[in-house]
Amino acid sequence: MVLAVAALSFGTAYAADNDAQANDTKAQTEQVDDEGAAQAGETEKKAEPAKEADAEKKITTPEGSPLHFGLMKKFLEGGWEWMLPVLVCLILGLAIAIERILYLTFAQINTKNFVANVERILNEEGVEAAKEYCRNTRGPIASIYYQGLMRYDQGLEAVEKAVVSYGSVQQGHMESGLSWISLFIALSPSLGFMGTVVGMIQAFDDIESSATMSPTVVAGGIKVALLTTLFGLISAVILQIFFNYILSKIESQVVKMEDTSITLVDMLTAYSKR
Repeated sequence: MVLAVAALSFGTAYAADNDAQANDTKAQTEQVDDEGAAQAGETEKKAEPAKEADAEKKITTPEGSPLHFGLMKKFLEGGWEWMLPVLVCLILGLAIAIERILYLTFAQINTKNFVANVERILNEEGVEAAKEYCRNTRGPIASIYYQGLMRYDQGLEAVEKAVVSYGSVQQGHMESGLSWISLFIALSPSLGFMGTVVGMIQAFDDIESSATMSPTVVAGGIKVALLTTLFGLISAVILQIFFNYILSKIESQVVKMEDTSITLVDMLTAYSKR
């Protein structure tokens, strides 16, 4: 879905850019035919500000803010051979980040109510009823409680080992996919810097072939170099924000898991003394 939206947005910007260029070319041709070759130069110079304003208006007036379409236009100017890998890293990283956020959000439960219900069911109906309640409750905390209750007949020491071991397993499940986000965070600016190097090489090749230092000769290569670096850094910053947010949610969940695990051991210790 993210890939489809991105492709549609960039396609719209690309089409708008082409339409603006086509309208400019048509207007220039008609102007030359009507006023003659002698006055065409002066007329085009006078009309250039209005044409540029019209072209800019056509690019920035479709649905979306001017900044949004301006970024897409610059993206297209940077060249697909370097911008596309950066875009792929951003889309894949966002997809994994969104999946992790949804997973962690659905894994959250009201911890106080859950612990209170387990203690009540344990005291009123016994271990088997408490196990059934934990098995029907979502989230890593309920899974840890279920594993601990499963080994109650083996003694409290076995319960503690099961809680610690399965807590590590649940933490691993929550951190699944974070290594890929880290990879995309590192790859995005690296690809951008690679495009920068290639753009600078292109600029020096243009200087060598033209034997002149005119700014127009090297402008294209330097522009590609700066744009690839810019979008690589933007991609890395966006993914880094999502990465840190996911880490904060995992840390919060791990703290709750450790706290409630201690409560489970105390609960079973009191229950065994009855």
